[in-house]
Amino acid sequence: MSTTNGQWYPPEWPERIRSLSAGELTPVTPRRAATVLLLRDGPDGAPCGQDGEHGEQFGTNGEGGDRGGDAAGPAVYMLRRRASMAFAGGAYAYPGGSVDPRDERMVAWAGPSRAQWARRLGLDESDATQAQAIVCAAVRETFEEAGVLLAGPTPHTVVADTTGDDWETDRLSLVARDLSFAEFLDRRGLVLRSDLLGGWARWITPEFEPRRYDTWFFVAALPRGQRTRNASTEADRTVWIRPGDAADGYDRGELLMMPPTIATLRQLRPYGTVHDALVAAVDQDLTPVLAQARLEGDDLVLSWPGHDEFTKHIPGTAGESGA
Repeated sequence: MSTTNGQWYPPEWPERIRSLSAGELTPVTPRRAATVLLLRDGPDGAPCGQDGEHGEQFGTNGEGGDRGGDAAGPAVYMLRRRASMAFAGGAYAYPGGSVDPRDERMVAWAGPSRAQWARRLGLDESDATQAQAIVCAAVRETFEEAGVLLAGPTPHTVVADTTGDDWETDRLSLVARDLSFAEFLDRRGLVLRSDLLGGWARWITPEFEPRRYDTWFFVAALPRGQRTRNASTEADRTVWIRPGDAADGYDRGELLMMPPTIATLRQLRPYGTVHDALVAAVDQDLTPVLAQARLEGDDLVLSWPGHDEFTKHIPGTAGESGA
């Protein structure tokens, strides 16, 4: 762990990096995953308004924007992973998880086409099925971990309440993989609102980490009437927090985060409203960020392209793995 901020840094990484450099470690193929930065406006963190209009741009339909906000900007929903978790225990993150192969099953769909999403996500346009799976994973995981559902009975509406016992039964069935997301939507007559998501970033876990993910980060507004709740068994705390406040907590070493989390928080900091952030999502660069490691003599240099703040120089001496 870094001693100057809250950067998550496993002590076994230097040894694994050296093994990779020596050809003694075979990188694991990353699993595709999706995570969502849920946002809301208002000086008291109240859910923002929505106009119910179905748009064809990524994150510009105004569904989550009354453009009120305040000088501090919107709040983002974060959860703290339980310390017992094998991967990034104790770190703050967003709702998200791996793509389920069944996320490829056809669903009622609103918003940009699957081919459009494939282009936006950096996939081949012919890979529309995989694009759908990534978008479905983002919506499904947000419902599983936060109780928020970006879907509605028509292409222009969103469900207003997901707190009943019947909703909880379905959510638990999704978590247990007893129910596919396609079956869930079909059973309830719901349309997935892909237009409520904006692509924000893409990060790939370093090659020397055994638990690897190719993760797309999305932004979305908290729909009117819906409320978040800690529905994840992997989290011991949840919080609505301004991106700037969260970043300051990280800088002080009070909030533990992985590089993608703090990087996306810093990117959100300039925006005064949810609407502003959703509009900005159209132009966000989704080029994958993958850590690089190199040897300089006996020393290791670990870096994330385009994110100099995460660069680490690790002396080639015993006992320095937490440098």
